[in-house]
Amino acid sequence: MKLLNKSILIATVALLSVSAYAQEEEPAPTFSVAGTVDTYYRSNEFVPGTSFANDNGFALGMVNTVISYEGEKSGFVADLVFGPRGSDAVFGSPMTRAAGNSSSANIVNQLYVYYNLSDSFTLTMGNFNTFLGYEVISPSANFNYSTSYMFSYGPFSHTGIKADIALSDDVSLMLGVLNTTDNTEFQYAADDYYFGAQLGLFGQYINFLTGGTDSASQIDFTGGIDLGDSFFLGVNATSYTDDVIEFSGFALYPQYTLSDSFAIGARFESFTENGQLGALGDGDNTSFTLTGSFTSGNMMFKPEIRIDSASDKFYTDADGPTDSLAAFIVAAIYSF
Repeated sequence: MKLLNKSILIATVALLSVSAYAQEEEPAPTFSVAGTVDTYYRSNEFVPGTSFANDNGFALGMVNTVISYEGEKSGFVADLVFGPRGSDAVFGSPMTRAAGNSSSANIVNQLYVYYNLSDSFTLTMGNFNTFLGYEVISPSANFNYSTSYMFSYGPFSHTGIKADIALSDDVSLMLGVLNTTDNTEFQYAADDYYFGAQLGLFGQYINFLTGGTDSASQIDFTGGIDLGDSFFLGVNATSYTDDVIEFSGFALYPQYTLSDSFAIGARFESFTENGQLGALGDGDNTSFTLTGSFTSGNMMFKPEIRIDSASDKFYTDADGPTDSLAAFIVAAIYSF
């Protein structure tokens, strides 16, 4: 009897040990809240035709709060924005336009759910930021505080469904069916859907977007390379056409890290517009931006000088039409 009891005890302990080990191995679901708060000073009330950081004097950026839940197979992201930068980011919301820019949809930057069919295949449905371009809406994720022409006139977000497929450790593919660009909540019945695709090759990305009632098409390259332990060079090139307008651009983003708390970076951008996009008119623009980045804990300070030079007098300053503009900006960004 003692031997039997001892055997039962050993078996029970072994079973509990296996169960405990299995529970330890299984990843626990995670819930997180993160985001940024940014504010800035701009020295010039006259601005180029790019997005964000265009208000004179001391001005507000936005509060960006990202709520996310990640389970074993599925999860969600609710990315909410409050403030001028956030309002500009979700300008395409149909409900916002219908409500005279006062809809609650004005705060939704991203809102999507996802399901991992396998370790290499994920389906995502909802509203998510664009896959095109080098720059993003969040100020903490960009090295420069002001934004490029290519970012400003490309898509900001898409609502639809997409599949992300990891073909290998270094090759990925994304395919998506999407509403009209920047339409957050729904698709107008009269509009045509878009098709999007992205091919990732060793950290470099070729992006493609086509569709809509105006037969739009955009191809974009985004990438970069480490040229040393402290030097990174980012690259973005894009070309867009539809029935009315076309634009194209190219930019280099050299960044040099001098210490754990300080880095310096630049943006050299060339941009050409044909049609009435609103950036320039028919013409060319070259912009140079030099940005420093000081980090202390969760706080980041970014002093920046930006110079824009156009092929014609597309801008306006205190003396009237001009072909060049310059501004000094300093931004403070807190991440939590």
